[in-house]
Amino acid sequence: MPAEPLNRASQPRGAPSQDRSGPDAGAVEVRRSTRRRRTVSAYREGDRTIVLLPARMSAEEERRWITVMLDRLAAQESKRVLGDGELAERAERLSGQYLEGRARPSSVRWVTNQNTRWGSCTPAEGSIRLSHRLQGMPEYVIDYVLLHELAHLLVPGHGPGFWRLLEAYPRTERARGFLEGVVAADRLPHVP
Repeated sequence: MPAEPLNRASQPRGAPSQDRSGPDAGAVEVRRSTRRRRTVSAYREGDRTIVLLPARMSAEEERRWITVMLDRLAAQESKRVLGDGELAERAERLSGQYLEGRARPSSVRWVTNQNTRWGSCTPAEGSIRLSHRLQGMPEYVIDYVLLHELAHLLVPGHGPGFWRLLEAYPRTERARGFLEGVVAADRLPHVP
């Protein structure tokens, strides 16, 4: 079954809506349409992913296509590089969403001199720096690192109070696993 490009499509008329929530995928809303015959598409709408499917598709095909489309969206998003201004806006949004707006950095920017850390924070100055190595990684990974550094504005160390702040972010474990995989892959011997 061919897939449409992942651009924003119009909502199918009269399609029943279902929410699918995975532990790390966020909310997925499936919209089926009798008018849609062969194509599948998906787009993000806030924290929700909308997947548009033909009405005749089986439950098994639906599950498979949801996975395919989530992977495609993640690949598209990983190619987009945020500028410093967008990074600061994202920090403000994450602080509001997960930290009740209490973390207010004075600056948020990309840096090229962090090769052993993903990010750093200087609470006294309110500055946050993210390693350029994060650019091109999935947005949920960048969000996790940014939220991690925002939490340091409230709790400087990595004690229990710090980790309690990060519990609200639903993709913490997935992002940490992704970053651990990147570190492990870097340690593998490179075959010429």
